[in-house]
Amino acid sequence: MLAPVSPQQPETPPAAPGAYPPARHSGRHRAGAGTTYIAAAVGSTPRNVAVALGVGLVLAAVALTPLLVYRPAFLIVIAIAVAVATWELVRAIEHSGAHPPLAPLLVGGVGIVPLVWLTGPQALVIGWVVTVVAVMLWRLPEGPAGYARDVAGATLTVSYVPLLAGFVVLLLAPTDGAKRVLAMIVVTIASDIGGYLVGSVLGRHRMCPTISPGKTWEGTGGSLVLGALVGAGALIWFFEDVWWHGVIFGVAVAAAAIIGDLAESLMKRDVGVKDMGTLLPGHGGVMDRFDSILVAAPVAYLLLMWYLPVA
Repeated sequence: MLAPVSPQQPETPPAAPGAYPPARHSGRHRAGAGTTYIAAAVGSTPRNVAVALGVGLVLAAVALTPLLVYRPAFLIVIAIAVAVATWELVRAIEHSGAHPPLAPLLVGGVGIVPLVWLTGPQALVIGWVVTVVAVMLWRLPEGPAGYARDVAGATLTVSYVPLLAGFVVLLLAPTDGAKRVLAMIVVTIASDIGGYLVGSVLGRHRMCPTISPGKTWEGTGGSLVLGALVGAGALIWFFEDVWWHGVIFGVAVAAAAIIGDLAESLMKRDVGVKDMGTLLPGHGGVMDRFDSILVAAPVAYLLLMWYLPVA
């Protein structure tokens, strides 16, 4: 039976400012680690909501203006996000002792964006393979010490950021691509809002206490319900599609967004950092805002290609 807890708390870290407890390097879970995270999260200081809201609105305006005004210009937004998120993830992974080569990851990751735009889905696989091989070759001169660890960290990075971001490019590519991307983004935002509002008021049962102590099952329900409603509205408004397609779309994208957020939280706890970066006051880094969209994009792409195939 799930134990009741206090209303959903913001996901903020314990102990020293700017860092979670030290990362596990032995590969074994420390006894009581989950309890430490929970206790610290419950007693932590909430983020400045006003600052976070202001930064979020500015970020949305900067990102969405190119999308609504001139669709190809949004590729620049995607490329910048990929570059910054890649840099942040590499810096976070370095806390674990691995040192993924940054240069080939940046060149290959950003290069995937125009490659996918110009040549289509097959470019995702080609770009991923070329980047991984480039990383392996780049790392060779440094010798065998830590080679597997560094290449593994780099492979995770290129798989998590540019590979998944490539699906945002695929959403953008059709003539109605701006609407496809916007539908995915508004459902992702709705998932965040629904989870926060319901979780902060009704949240009593923790969902994944050792990963994200602030998330509750009630908040997750709010995410899925608001995601379904916004998804139905988006597909009816943008594409004149049937409502139940929108409900499935909304629930699936909202669920993927939650998984993306949890996956990034798990990584941050593993390497021992509070946020992936500090670029966005009240939000952390670009990767902290990009995590949900990265996992939601492939789901949105597959569903919209099924509902609204491109001729």
